Amino acid sequence: MLKINSQLQRDVTDELRWDPRVGATEIGVAVRDGVVTLSGEVDSYARKYAAVKATERVTGVRAIAEELTVKLPTSSARNDTELAHAIVETFAWNVVVPDDLITSRVQHGWVTLEGMVEWQYQSIAAERAVRNLIGVRGVTNLLAVKQHVSVTDVKARIESALKRHAVLDSKEISVEALNGCVTLRGKVHSWSEKQQAEFAAWSAPGVTTVDDELLIGV
Repeated sequence: MLKINSQLQRDVTDELRWDPRVGATEIGVAVRDGVVTLSGEVDSYARKYAAVKATERVTGVRAIAEELTVKLPTSSARNDTELAHAIVETFAWNVVVPDDLITSRVQHGWVTLEGMVEWQYQSIAAERAVRNLIGVRGVTNLLAVKQHVSVTDVKARIESALKRHAVLDSKEISVEALNGCVTLRGKVHSWSEKQQAEFAAWSAPGVTTVDDELLIGV
């Protein structure tokens, strides 16, 4: 049974206030039929990201419309050249990020990551490293995952991984795999479960794309 709009609005607002990464930022929360709209200004991209992740954790949230604007304080202002140098240095010090495979473009504080990496977790690590830098207004992750040697039992491996995850009801999730492309269909109970299923799919060798068509239900 879906939460009524007013209850879901209170729950999301409470979760935003509870998360110290979001802090005391005033964020508008509007709710209609499980769709949550976040609006207002935040002082960093990291805080904006934290607000979205906090909202995803709330039971009953089916979709998020993110209309937050990053307005950097004067103390956080960096020109694009400074930010580009900071990204290069950050990648060089991060053992998970293959810095030799990634190109970064910066325009008015917005960072675009391009290139091809071996695994999806490297793409996630690169985006996370950039997200937390001072001066970043947004991140577009265009990193592709390299095509590995074809693995014939990708579907079976992913299904086994889903069964091992205690928080997932694997019987509600169907897996299709073809030439490195995986499609997930079915129903999960929360954004957290949706992300767990997607992570399990990305972890299989040979996967280059994951099409997550899972629906969030109750």
